[in-house]
Amino acid sequence: MSNWNPSSWRDKPILQQPTYPDDTLLHNVENEIKNYPPLVFAGEARNLKKQLADVAAGRAFLLQGGDCAESFSEFNADNIRDTFKALLQMAVVMTFAGGVPVVKVGRMGGQFAKPRSSDTETIGDVTLPSYRGDIINSVEFTESARIPDPKRMIRAYNQSVATLNLVRAFASGGLADLHEVHKWNLDFASQGTMSEKYEDLSSRIQDSLRFMEACGVTSRTYRTLRETDFYTSHEALLLPYEEAFTRQDSLTGNWYDVSAHMLWIGDRTRQLDGAHVEFMRGINNPIGIKAGPSMEPEDLVRLCHVLNPQNEAGRLNIIVRMGADKVAKGMPKLVRAIESEGFNVVWSCDPMHGNVYKTSTGYKSRPVDAILTEMKQFFQVHKAEGTVAGGVHLEMTGKDVTECTGGRFHISEEDLKSRYHTHCDPRLNADQSLELAFLIADTLREAR
Repeated sequence: MSNWNPSSWRDKPILQQPTYPDDTLLHNVENEIKNYPPLVFAGEARNLKKQLADVAAGRAFLLQGGDCAESFSEFNADNIRDTFKALLQMAVVMTFAGGVPVVKVGRMGGQFAKPRSSDTETIGDVTLPSYRGDIINSVEFTESARIPDPKRMIRAYNQSVATLNLVRAFASGGLADLHEVHKWNLDFASQGTMSEKYEDLSSRIQDSLRFMEACGVTSRTYRTLRETDFYTSHEALLLPYEEAFTRQDSLTGNWYDVSAHMLWIGDRTRQLDGAHVEFMRGINNPIGIKAGPSMEPEDLVRLCHVLNPQNEAGRLNIIVRMGADKVAKGMPKLVRAIESEGFNVVWSCDPMHGNVYKTSTGYKSRPVDAILTEMKQFFQVHKAEGTVAGGVHLEMTGKDVTECTGGRFHISEEDLKSRYHTHCDPRLNADQSLELAFLIADTLREAR
């Protein structure tokens, strides 16, 4: 680490970065946000690392979920609350059935930048720079809107501050109390099959709480019954922003990226000699690596050596994103390579990114059946290999959207146009997310 510093990534080749037209403005914004207060604290990141060590050992399960890309236009308290409630619902289903704690990590409070498959987008005979997330440019298809603007980093920071403030209040201010488990159900999903299953489980939890209270165990005396730990995460894609929030911890002297508790490297930016790997190897946060179908076992092994040379428990989360038709072929060789090297990692499944398709009506969507299938196969591979299936990583929302086809509500391709709100990729709605939670819960119950 002697040759690492927060800006050493600037000497490496870099992908998926905007080209800002005004270098002076960019430099001024970077200097300004370097003086902003941290969004999270180093001690919180260390606590998450300890909990992820339990996940790696099979003593807990990781639930990571939230927006594909946060937006400035959809920022409001109701959206944050509903996604938080959806995650609480999923976590309580998994905890009650699986008998293990669920570590809750939101894709929020910083998930603004998005990698793109092309630098440009063409509509008709007009070609413009691609939309790269609200922290960089605007989704509107105009020349001025697509110009990267560094001042958007300031707005993204301010929105992240407000988001984290509200999430912290929800986590500790009563909404997360298990006695409120019935109130976590979202109104639009209250008539579905999943809601009925959830209400039945809620009643069983309430019965258990009444028994515990009779034994003297109440939410007044046990914090974990009335509050929850909730962490934030995002892809560390826009490195000028991430560098600005990389600070040296006063207690340990170690460097932390205080823009989030957990950061991850995307499948498009995981080059061993690249800027993103260089940046991430020096921060002490828990970090993730997206592993798609093109990931070779020897490359994953090298990444683990570079990013976690001390083999620290809870440091690395390998997020597998193969696609339902590629898991059985692509994933076992990665698991075997990591096991043979003795690496201590969390394995989690991203069943979203490998299952995108273009509908006949022109929308990008994801079939719920494919998402469920990839999740099932993820568990099957780990069972066959004798390893730990540690978690799930989802693009989801608490809103009543129609973006992924199928599910218990039988959303069709024609239905997509009614409530297709995402700025980037399609997300599961709360009912579809709960459906997946019950599938995971059943698998955890079998394992127990």
